[in-house]
Amino acid sequence: MTNTTPTPVLIEKENISGLKFPDADVLTSKEEIKMRFFNLDRALKLGNLEHNKIKIIFEDSEGIKQVNTTVWGVTDKRVILKQGVVIPIHRIYEII
Repeated sequence: MTNTTPTPVLIEKENISGLKFPDADVLTSKEEIKMRFFNLDRALKLGNLEHNKIKIIFEDSEGIKQVNTTVWGVTDKRVILKQGVVIPIHRIYEII
């Protein structure tokens, strides 16, 4: 994310299942995409071992959002949160 990116809207994880996600990836460079997977792996370990919450900044069809949550699982296409809530990986900007 750059300094020109708008401030994300904070959203509760329970509201994510009602969002619509476009097919396009929000990241364009291979380096950014590689870093996203590295950070997802780190977030998964923090969530499963220490139950630490992390910030996920992502974009749905309406704009940029942020959720503070624990990552329970990661597949090749999705991040799995508590209660089976998922976020498509290709819509994630940043994991903090």
